Amino acid sequence: MNLNKIKYSLVLLFPFLLSACKYELQPGSREIPENQEFQGKAVVYQIFTRLYGNTNTTNKAWGTIEENGAGKFSDFSEKALGEIKDLGVTHIWYTGVPQHAVIRDYTAYGISNDDPDVVKGRAGSPYAVKNYYSVKPDLADDPARRVKEFEELIARTHKAGMKVLIDIVPNHVARKYEELDKPEGVETLGVNDDQSVTYKVNNNFYYNPGEAFQVPEWRDGYQPLGGEDRPLVDGKFDEFPAKWTGNGARESQPDMHDWYETVKINYGVTPDGKREFPELPAGFEDRDYKAHFEFWSDKTVPDSWNRFRDITLYWIEKGVDGFRFDMAEMVPVEFWSYLNSAIKTKNPNAFLLAEVYQPHLYRDYLKKGKMDCLYDKVQLYDTIKNVMQGRGSTDNIPPIQEELKDIEHHMLHFLENHDEQRIASPEFAGSAAKGKPAMVVSATISTSPTLIYFGQEVGEPGAEDAGFGKPSRTSIFDYVGVPAHQRWMNDKQFDGGQSTSEEKELRDFYKRLLNFTINSSALMGEYRDLHEHNRQNTTNYSDKVLAYTRWSADEKLIIVSNFEENSQEFELMVPQEVIALLGLEDGNYTLVDQLYNDHITQLKVKKGTGRVEINLEPLQSLILKIN
Repeated sequence: MNLNKIKYSLVLLFPFLLSACKYELQPGSREIPENQEFQGKAVVYQIFTRLYGNTNTTNKAWGTIEENGAGKFSDFSEKALGEIKDLGVTHIWYTGVPQHAVIRDYTAYGISNDDPDVVKGRAGSPYAVKNYYSVKPDLADDPARRVKEFEELIARTHKAGMKVLIDIVPNHVARKYEELDKPEGVETLGVNDDQSVTYKVNNNFYYNPGEAFQVPEWRDGYQPLGGEDRPLVDGKFDEFPAKWTGNGARESQPDMHDWYETVKINYGVTPDGKREFPELPAGFEDRDYKAHFEFWSDKTVPDSWNRFRDITLYWIEKGVDGFRFDMAEMVPVEFWSYLNSAIKTKNPNAFLLAEVYQPHLYRDYLKKGKMDCLYDKVQLYDTIKNVMQGRGSTDNIPPIQEELKDIEHHMLHFLENHDEQRIASPEFAGSAAKGKPAMVVSATISTSPTLIYFGQEVGEPGAEDAGFGKPSRTSIFDYVGVPAHQRWMNDKQFDGGQSTSEEKELRDFYKRLLNFTINSSALMGEYRDLHEHNRQNTTNYSDKVLAYTRWSADEKLIIVSNFEENSQEFELMVPQEVIALLGLEDGNYTLVDQLYNDHITQLKVKKGTGRVEINLEPLQSLILKIN
């Protein structure tokens, strides 16, 4: 879930979003997360779990699971996981695992039915979690064993050599939240709330006392389930008193574009923004998670803090290796200090990734909140997308690296995820090939982890009309197949047997690139921009080309990418300062491309300045190793 739909109106609703502490990091300092396990880059492969193993190609709009099919935990066989590992993946983010609201009858398994008036799509939003102590029954061969089947998937993933991430959504839960099969001693969220008041520090939700919830007024032809006649599609949902909606909307009748299917969690922030919990002392942004854990050990905190601590530790106990936290900036940073220090105390190598879109909050959520990584969306992703669409300039990329250099290792790079348009969709680039130079830049320009979304590596365009929402993104709300991925999956043989030649070539590119990144010491080393110097001094070097150098003690690279659909020829200059940093004397050095090993050229160093003849094909990138 992201802020594209509502921009930053949330800031006005919750003043604590603006109260980030201000502090300075040492210029040029490069931070590596505590206890980092991987010496090379981390590569996160996001999988929408319900879609990955689905072989059904019907794709009927608003179709049922019987009509359109769904994948299962068991589809992640040894073969499937081996192929993911061989792609160059270190972590799998299994999206949509916690049990969320769904329009399917599972009452035989002790799960109540959900009301379509407060569910998006037929398969439901994975960010409207109904029970944090269970998993989605759609994903199990035997819904009665659904948690056990997920535990078995965790074990298989670990055996294949990868780590497991799942979503945690602390900001909001489904309107009908029910922990029906919770562990002994756990009380359901809201069960002890005083519903006679709007706010109380230990209430789990915010209320409108004396007012009943009203279903949004549907517009523009929208109807739940596409207008299907079902008993519960009646424009009503029983909730009294009405709770505040997940995106911060306070009205008892939210708008249809609000997150109406969810309710906001209370973390001890009053309606006017007062914070009723301890704040971290000055300077604590520079302390490690152990100091943060110790700070909170004798503090009284709001009830919701303890509830979500217990939820995350429950999954850590089951072998989950980390979490992707949805809309983290909508929850006070002190809570993240409390939660993440508890998680790190349990598992120091836990991988903690957060969705934060406001750059002025980045350092606060990393340093005080003890996150490992945040999305680099509003800077790098948005800028690269503009270049790919022919509307932007590569001149805008190097300044981003300069601005984020103190936290670059913590800024997750991506070109696709479940919230964003598919590269191959007409609304984005219209061609998966246009993602190739962008992917090289995204994966090699810094020490940051890389994320790819399943199907991206075979050029899935997200063209299906699944029901809720519009094409260009693969639906996360409905039962649907993912055609390009299905062709590669080849009836669960996971061998590309039905893939087109273009899809096979694209996947081979991703495999070469990702495997190079996780094994390259230079990509965990130093960076210098070559772009600005060449824009000022080199003929035919355009603002649709990007060049930089990366190096370590034992590996030196020059990386050049062409975002244009025509060839580029120029003499790349490497200034004296960079040649000195690379430790190169005057002379000639052989350069060999590390992606395909079929491009060899020379770096000629004379009087301390380097020059390289560059010939780039359309949309080509070269990762040139200096020998």
